[in-house]
Amino acid sequence: MPRLLLASIHDVSPRFESEVDRLLEMLHPSVGERIAMLVVPNHWGDAPIVPGSAFATRLRAWSANGVEMFLHGFFHRDEARHRGRDRFRAKLMTAGEGEFLGLTRAEAAERIGNGRKFLEDVTGKKIAGFVAPAWLYGPGALAALEECDVPLAEDHWSVWSPATGAKLASGPVITWASRTRIRLASSLVAAAALRRSPQDVLRIGVHPSDCRHRTIMKSIEKTMQTAARSRRAGRYADLQIAAD
Repeated sequence: MPRLLLASIHDVSPRFESEVDRLLEMLHPSVGERIAMLVVPNHWGDAPIVPGSAFATRLRAWSANGVEMFLHGFFHRDEARHRGRDRFRAKLMTAGEGEFLGLTRAEAAERIGNGRKFLEDVTGKKIAGFVAPAWLYGPGALAALEECDVPLAEDHWSVWSPATGAKLASGPVITWASRTRIRLASSLVAAAALRRSPQDVLRIGVHPSDCRHRTIMKSIEKTMQTAARSRRAGRYADLQIAAD
């Protein structure tokens, strides 16, 4: 299999429609329609995707044009009370957005099932997979993935098949953080190093919040251009084909 470049836009929601458009415009020269969208059905409980709305129609059109649609949580907001290691992970890795970190198996399965049905009804196609907000999975979420027959799942370090447990890609995803100046600076340094990584599958994940920072947008553009010179723009489905 040739070395792949997988690009994804996270937090796709009516709340961030203008940012999603801007990110699409930036990614398109490098990957065309070979983009994954990570869709949140009702971001933070007050930005629902309404069936039949203009945004829902756009999702269906993007899907019809080849964009892979992943379910990205349901609300994206974490309302659980964490203890121990999970409390540390929730505080360090996200600002109250690790929705699936503290859910039980039953809770996670219900949200995945409801979200999957909703997104498939909107797009008219089966979901490509599931990605937990902030790439954070608790034991309940991991147990629910197989129960819900999710084709693919992804965390910060890998892509795998919940049905078989097979790892389909490994290596850190390139992403950007801006909650603090230190996080912003370190993510710029990491992107500069990782975009020339020799790993077989290079994943790049961008977020609507990236659009607020000119330095991040410049880094995304440079990262995409550099990666595209030596890699084929692919889809997550290519990983399943290669595994078969």
